[in-house]
Amino acid sequence: MARQSSKPHLGAHTHQWQGHPRGADHHRGLSVLQALFVHIHPPSAVTRSRGWAVGYHGPLVQTRRRTRTQRKTDPPPPADTPTPRHTQTHSVAHPPVLRPRLSLPTRLPAPGLGVPARLRRPAPGVQQPALRRGPAPRPAQHPGDPRPRDPHCPATPPRPLGVGAGLPGLPPEFLRARSGIEDGDQDDGDRCEERDDPGTPAPGAGLPALPPRIRPVVSPQSGIEDGDQYDGAWCAEPDDPEPWLEVDAGRPVRFTGVITQGKNSIWRYDWVTSYKVQFSNDRSKWLWGRNGSQEAVFAGNSDPETPVLRLLPRAEVARYVRLLPQTWYQNGSACLRAEILACPLPDPNNPLVQGAKLISADRLDFRHHNYKEMRKLMKQVNEDCPNITRIYSIGKSHQGLKMYVMEISDNPGQHELGEPEVRYVAGMHGNEALGRELLLQLMQFLCLEFLRGDPRVTRLVTESRIHLLPAMNPDGYEAAHHLGSELVGWAMGRWTNQGIDLNHNFADLNTLLWDAEDNELVPHSFPNHHIPLPAYYTLPNATVAPETRAVIEWMQRIPFVLSANLHGGELVVSYPFDMARSYWKAREPTPTPDDPVFRWLAAVYAGSSLVMQHEHHRPCHTDNFAQHGSIINGADWHTVAGSMNDFSYLHTNCFELTVELSCDKFPHESELPQEWENNKEALLAYLEQVRRGIAGVVRDKDTEKGVADAVIAVDGINHDVTTAFDGDYWRMLTPGEYSVTASAEGYHSVTRTCWVSFEEGPTPCDFRLTKTPKQRLRELLASGAKVPPDLKRRLQRLRGRGP
Repeated sequence: MARQSSKPHLGAHTHQWQGHPRGADHHRGLSVLQALFVHIHPPSAVTRSRGWAVGYHGPLVQTRRRTRTQRKTDPPPPADTPTPRHTQTHSVAHPPVLRPRLSLPTRLPAPGLGVPARLRRPAPGVQQPALRRGPAPRPAQHPGDPRPRDPHCPATPPRPLGVGAGLPGLPPEFLRARSGIEDGDQDDGDRCEERDDPGTPAPGAGLPALPPRIRPVVSPQSGIEDGDQYDGAWCAEPDDPEPWLEVDAGRPVRFTGVITQGKNSIWRYDWVTSYKVQFSNDRSKWLWGRNGSQEAVFAGNSDPETPVLRLLPRAEVARYVRLLPQTWYQNGSACLRAEILACPLPDPNNPLVQGAKLISADRLDFRHHNYKEMRKLMKQVNEDCPNITRIYSIGKSHQGLKMYVMEISDNPGQHELGEPEVRYVAGMHGNEALGRELLLQLMQFLCLEFLRGDPRVTRLVTESRIHLLPAMNPDGYEAAHHLGSELVGWAMGRWTNQGIDLNHNFADLNTLLWDAEDNELVPHSFPNHHIPLPAYYTLPNATVAPETRAVIEWMQRIPFVLSANLHGGELVVSYPFDMARSYWKAREPTPTPDDPVFRWLAAVYAGSSLVMQHEHHRPCHTDNFAQHGSIINGADWHTVAGSMNDFSYLHTNCFELTVELSCDKFPHESELPQEWENNKEALLAYLEQVRRGIAGVVRDKDTEKGVADAVIAVDGINHDVTTAFDGDYWRMLTPGEYSVTASAEGYHSVTRTCWVSFEEGPTPCDFRLTKTPKQRLRELLASGAKVPPDLKRRLQRLRGRGP
């Protein structure tokens, strides 16, 4: 998700990273260079170029604005291109961040298995390049590949590239920083040094581990609140008549295309409407990209958000590429975000690059699945494991797509006494596709491993009831999937078909609770748990999405104990409260009464994620969450009213977190095996936490029947939970000693001490409650039985009518 602030000036947008609309480090599994970034330093940091200069923070990228002595006169654009506006005098400040990126237009479904690379085709509806050379001869196909090969990427043996957090497997010399103090890098390049032993296996992957140091330092998906006044885009100096942006690939590659966007800002409109490209191998001699005998002029953007793909008339082999804006929006400035597409060239001198593979040992379906494909995969899992799986729907989207859930349990379809319920939810924002695929992979994995008799998976399946909802916003995902990973944009598919952000659509129970606390009404006159829905929220004309209503009914129907909401666009685990208590603040630490438990849960996931805990993990955006263990209180990040996390905590027994899985919201499917390896252990470890704390059954002492809706209160924690319909309960707690009280209407309360250890499994803490005399009498009268004389006299005395 990368969260949105609820402040008016930030709520309408979240700024994009320089190379792609879906967040910083939008890498590709087959990239020569993935998510390569640079950091722009103030003029005082360098002395060898005019104005703002660029120092490296990504190892292989460099950009420069041409100095006055470097400029030359460009030939005029063709007559059919817009008129250049180089003489505009609008004030355009320089961006603090510039992050161009190289990625491949190729797909390798199974690197290293003899399947050749092929050109990634533009998504449906994407306009083809305005200028294109005539048809090129078709190169020879790789043996055994019936598919035609695109001339831009000639037939070569597949190059398995990339290990470690889904980043490319680059040779050590390319992982060294190429900047120093003179470039404005105060660390003198140390932050990008390779590991001493680049061949150390990555945990769980069995692959050579190379440090994922190609992460952003500051956020292009940022704005004023983050100190980025320029909305993440690269902007030319206002008085520069011939601006350009340069990208260094580190070694020769085959450049094939460019994807551009404008500057994402709510304050002004800035985008480039046409541009040229140049190529070089030594940065002294530059060749123009040509369309036949003429210099090629590429049509750019017509709005700031829509990504526009332009393939080159012919692929060019070079190390450096420059983008040279020719015209831009009439009332704006020359600002852009760019993604450079390229194909790798064989490098016999670097066997490490040749040998690294983006694969997983698990034989799962690593593809992006649309609605029909998702339904088919879930059905196949159910057929493979009919005794432990069940598919059910919790409702329909606005466009009528069913919201399917996969249940995994040894007795699917039934709540078993003493067995906790846990859920994963993905796809709340439809364009954040990684969570959806991880849940589809997880259900396959649990089925296969259960059939193999894996003891860990068997224990999960037999001792808990797991629910997986891969698509909470199926309409949004279908819209995003139609455009594809490269061109979906930051916003397309985020909202529902009605334009609703589901993570702001749940009832705001926080305000009700805090107002009651301020008036000292909690817990005697106002509950500290299971806060009812406010009247306005239940009105027929209330702006509540059908997807939201379906999930709320699901929560109310099943006594969930633990949940995680999977998002994308960051690498962090956030925990409630998501809404700041001070309504005028955009961010403020706002812990729940169960803050130790939430921090424990967040640390379990973040600490088990390979990418979040990688020693060279770098931030996706401005905030460096890694310095705090990759966890954060949600309200201390951005305040969000109406979040699902807060609603789950205040309306049900369920403790829920938000997991931001990746900097990339919609990774290419070639990266899915590595993303699975990054998150597999974390997904399993988090499920196991549902048995953390105390658990038991509250029974009627006389009948031994379970007491429904009994309240379980822990001394010192101002948040209670209740028993399920059969009297069982689960109360998540960190290790320690607790005084626990069970109470129910018509019963005497009982208090006992319960210990929680560090050992796996909950501490049993059962209660037997005795009915009050009044309750016994009520039940006797209700049964129609004859009332004994002594009870009659007692009743009369209570009513003041007898002696």
